[in-house]
Amino acid sequence: MRRKIEYSVEDFIYRKVSPWNKVLRFSHKGKLSPRFIRSYRILKRVGPIAYLLELPLELDRIHDVFQVSMLICYHSDPTHIISVEDIEVRPDLTFEDELVQILNHDIKVLQWKSIPLIKVLWRNHSTEEGTWELEDLMRQQYSHLF
Repeated sequence: MRRKIEYSVEDFIYRKVSPWNKVLRFSHKGKLSPRFIRSYRILKRVGPIAYLLELPLELDRIHDVFQVSMLICYHSDPTHIISVEDIEVRPDLTFEDELVQILNHDIKVLQWKSIPLIKVLWRNHSTEEGTWELEDLMRQQYSHLF
């Protein structure tokens, strides 16, 4: 049995980002990319399972009515908000992340070879969100940090 999901006008919700398939988001691809982004205010209930959201101008190309399956309740926390201006989103809804600092070094030992890795901190991310990257690739792209 499905549970009935209802929201009220003026509630804040997260919107699912799955319609933006094949777009690099937050330096993760596929299943590791965020499932919900930013809180949006509900302007109106359109039908039994659809809501009209208040979208920012930079998302004016996206339809502003969403089914409840695309929404999840938002519980206010200032650290959840990522401004579109802060990450400099391009018109095609992609952005380039910038390496800020190298946090750690490690070597992944496989049966026949060793792979040097580094844990890096990206701009607009916390240290817990640091990612392990191939050291060779990072040296090529960000030689000034080595």
